[in-house]
Amino acid sequence: MQVTINGEPRPLDTPMSIDGLLATLGLDARKVAVERNREIVPRGQYAQTALGDGDALEIVHFIGGGAPDTAAPVVEDADADAGFTVAGRTFTSRLLVGTGKYKDFEETARAIEASGAEIVTVAVRRVNVSDPTQPMLMDYVDPKVYTYLPNTAGCFTADDAVRTLRLAREAGGWDLVKLEVLGDQKTLYPDMPETFKAAEALIKDGFKVMVYCSDDPIAAKRLEDLGCVAIMPLGSMIGSGLGIINPVNIRLIKETVSVPVLVDAGVGCASDVAVAMELGVDGVLLNTAIAGAKDPIRMARAMRLAVEAGRLSYLAGRMPKKLYADPSSPLAGLI
Repeated sequence: MQVTINGEPRPLDTPMSIDGLLATLGLDARKVAVERNREIVPRGQYAQTALGDGDALEIVHFIGGGAPDTAAPVVEDADADAGFTVAGRTFTSRLLVGTGKYKDFEETARAIEASGAEIVTVAVRRVNVSDPTQPMLMDYVDPKVYTYLPNTAGCFTADDAVRTLRLAREAGGWDLVKLEVLGDQKTLYPDMPETFKAAEALIKDGFKVMVYCSDDPIAAKRLEDLGCVAIMPLGSMIGSGLGIINPVNIRLIKETVSVPVLVDAGVGCASDVAVAMELGVDGVLLNTAIAGAKDPIRMARAMRLAVEAGRLSYLAGRMPKKLYADPSSPLAGLI
């Protein structure tokens, strides 16, 4: 009998179930999701699902794509931030981080801890069935400690995005997801027509969708009307480090929608994060700015502090800008 596993043909000497196949491959059934002939197989049915000749299987797990530091300073004043709420869950940290591009999973775990993030994005990719002993992200970043946010990084069609997140839900049981449907390889800008299509399908399927989108207030409002639980406009191109290119539109989005708004992509340093937070957004999602730094752990701490500083600055209310000087010392009594 011959089957195809993750695109590779593989002969099977004896009939077996999916459960038996995973055991033969040395894979932990608790850490993967299985699709058979483009239909997801519920984990509870692995033992009862017999493989047939010609079956095509996809076996996926979570990879880096996207406990709080108790030594970090705590704000203890009237402006102490209570965090933000998305899909009925409240998170203290307004910094969300990705889990890709680090040199190894140990550095990933250390950077996430230093950032203070509670939500981490993860990509869904095929399991390496030729070497099942390779470490998995879940061995280093505990999904019981952090909220995994499966995303559709690398998807260029609505159908691929929906399929990916259905597999993610089967693998981990999470219904809070991040949707991104990309338009091209050069800019990684969102394809908004495909994004609308995918969002509608996922919401009908019971997902709680946080959505990466262009910095267009009209598109953002439409996504909220479809039922998305958070709007995530780009600051600039993914991985570019260009910072917040269009702060006016991001502020307009914040004023247009009632669900949380989180700047997603493009920030490169702590000052970019502070600028985003001073616009009044509910949070910032970043990855490369930390993972691509010379010292990712130190940069993770900087980003954490920048989120806190930017948020406090927004709450404090900045002084008005003027076109002329205004001395800070009184002129009365001048010698």
